[in-house]
Amino acid sequence: MGYAQDILKSVLEKNPGESEFHQAVKEVFSSIEAVFDVHPEYEKAGILERLVEPERQIIFRVPWIDDKGRTRVNRGFRVQFNSAIGPYKGGLRLHPSVNLGIIKFLGFEQIFKNSLTGLSIGGAKGGSDFDPKNKSDVEVMRFCQSFMTELFRHIGPDTDVPAGDIGMGARELGYMFGQYKRLKNAFEGALTGKGLEYGGSLIRKEATGYGLIYFINNILEKKGKTIKGTKIIISGSGNVAIYAHQKAKELGGIVIAMSDSSGYIYDPDGLDLDEIKIIKEKNNERISEYKKKYPDARFNENSGEIWKIKCDIALPCATQNEIDINGAENLVQNGCFIVGEGANMPCLPEAGKIFMDNKVLYAPGKAANAGGVAVSALEMSQNSMRTQWSAEEVDEKLKGIMAGIYKNITMVAKEYGDEDNLVKGANIAGFIKVANAMLAQGVV
Repeated sequence: MGYAQDILKSVLEKNPGESEFHQAVKEVFSSIEAVFDVHPEYEKAGILERLVEPERQIIFRVPWIDDKGRTRVNRGFRVQFNSAIGPYKGGLRLHPSVNLGIIKFLGFEQIFKNSLTGLSIGGAKGGSDFDPKNKSDVEVMRFCQSFMTELFRHIGPDTDVPAGDIGMGARELGYMFGQYKRLKNAFEGALTGKGLEYGGSLIRKEATGYGLIYFINNILEKKGKTIKGTKIIISGSGNVAIYAHQKAKELGGIVIAMSDSSGYIYDPDGLDLDEIKIIKEKNNERISEYKKKYPDARFNENSGEIWKIKCDIALPCATQNEIDINGAENLVQNGCFIVGEGANMPCLPEAGKIFMDNKVLYAPGKAANAGGVAVSALEMSQNSMRTQWSAEEVDEKLKGIMAGIYKNITMVAKEYGDEDNLVKGANIAGFIKVANAMLAQGVV
């Protein structure tokens, strides 16, 4: 048994029941075993033992009062995983499914994603099992203020800079920033994804979706192809999915299907993005409402069956583990040639193996969806300088970052004997930068 497998066994024993965290560690470790033949100093310094153990795990009670005057209690989390290359950076997820194992999986992934951007940001994640859906603005404000009353003592612009994630939109971020400012008596960049009126960055809302398409475009250009005219499936209909759709459309791609938790909508001639935006962003309705304007479009209540649709490019942008073996096999059989992860770990490991075994170009989330955290880091820079860049400046920087990620991971994959294996390239490239920083800083 090799070094990585020894540490993996220890992770499974020490973290029982945390299946998503186990999956994330297995996926990284399966790619980086060859690194220790080239860099035996990593094993000697115990890099993996330290890498899989968060530097700090914070779990706290979040009491708040609902509109009927009843006391409610949720659980809050912040896992500060690794600060070797910069202050902790990673979103806050508000969803009933949130637990420690999910936050640890997301935080572990964030280490490598942030490393790949080339920017000085470490890995972290946080959130709560609070569900903002069907809550009044006042209830959400009470929750956010209570959450931040504990979290504020653990974050700051040079320590830990959270951002948004699932369930953590502009409303929630605004309430949290207001409470942070009130408690610290300081207006500083301790959160990103803020409103433009109080220190936010242009292109932040669009960044993950735009970055995903820029990354896919880099793959296509390397293969002598173009996105123009390709048929694209995008799961989800939040910010990532909507702005991936928008950028794909700008470049000539045709998005034929999108989904939400109630099902998916499909039109072989392409979906009307403006109508999707009205349904999801303006009215906050189910995607099935699309049929009211376009009755010929098809709606299926089983959102998982979206992967049965014939397409050229598949972009899972909803949630973790949404593409299983059947979904992967359907995509392969129907001629899909690129899968790009807009969500975090949306493909089961077995699905990823099917893609790679069948020569489908498979872009892992830690590379393909790094645009969001990259622009968050650019927001940190703007806050530090008390300035705001134009949309064109931010977009140009985002394009450059995504091109740099693709160039870096393909170069590393080739160096380790597997040029088209973007998963291996991303894991090794992200790991080596962090490992070298940890090595330089001693045993801390």
